Amino acid sequence: MVTGATFPTMLLLAVASLLAAAAAAGDSKGHCHSGDKAALLAIKAALGNPYHFASWTPDDPCCEWYDIDCDDATGRVIGLSVFQDDNITGTIPDAISGLVHLQSLTWHHLPSLSGVIPPAIAKLSNLSSLTISWTAISGPVPSFLGALKKLTLLDLSFNSLSGAIPASLGGIPNLSGINLSRNRLTGGIPGNLLSKSADQIYLWLSHNNLSGAIPPDFAAANFAHLDLSRNALTGDASGFFGKGKELQYLDLSRNGFSFNFSGVGLPEQLYFVDVSHNAIYGGIPAEVADLDNLQFFNVSYNRLCGEVPTGGHMGRFDLFNFQHNKCLCGTPLPNPCK
Repeated sequence: MVTGATFPTMLLLAVASLLAAAAAAGDSKGHCHSGDKAALLAIKAALGNPYHFASWTPDDPCCEWYDIDCDDATGRVIGLSVFQDDNITGTIPDAISGLVHLQSLTWHHLPSLSGVIPPAIAKLSNLSSLTISWTAISGPVPSFLGALKKLTLLDLSFNSLSGAIPASLGGIPNLSGINLSRNRLTGGIPGNLLSKSADQIYLWLSHNNLSGAIPPDFAAANFAHLDLSRNALTGDASGFFGKGKELQYLDLSRNGFSFNFSGVGLPEQLYFVDVSHNAIYGGIPAEVADLDNLQFFNVSYNRLCGEVPTGGHMGRFDLFNFQHNKCLCGTPLPNPCK
């Protein structure tokens, strides 16, 4: 039993303690860490003090600056999102390495941001999300990104990156989303890419110059969205299909894939399928008509034969979706089946 204080007094002390803790958290958030502020001001200076960072002034708390997200409890900067400004020029500053608590980093739609992805980013060991997209960034996808072991999302799309996809990305245990589309990447897809992820996988590699076969381990991966379109990939891609899989979106168009389409099982949740402009043969599985969520289905420009399935939702697909095959027949094609 506590003596020397009545219950109301104890209650008031408890409330005061909670208010003090809340005030301390608010104060921490308002003033942010001095090291974080110094790093941000160095980033601003390295980019030539553009107007985009007009709110980044030494006299104001950096957690109140534009583009900044701070942890409510600690006041440390955990998010930096710079986006949609044609007037930001230069390269990603090395001073970024000073934001040691950063969890999310975004440089998006900055067409005058150039140079390479700097090694300083590898020092951001707490990053879970890294986006550098729609910029003039060039050079390789650096292998040092494999050091970011907490990364779950990597988006380097719509840049001018070249060279191979580094195998080191396969060593990131919880990485489940990769977007490297719209670059100039060459070589094959690393066999261990996304092999450690137990979550649903989102992989976009479209509009590159990738070549070779699909890694065998991909057949067992839990893909939800997969876009490999407009590359020079070859071989058997039937492993992406299969009843019971969670695949919803699949685009394999404009490659050199060749496999028998007749025997593949179609995942029940598919809503988008584009396998056009390949060398796929066999027939169209009849079960495609039973897919309730299917909104887009394109098998044109292949070597398919047999009757186009009817019934279900097949009426929403027209000639465009089936044209230029070896011997497909039936509605909506002009040639009836004999």
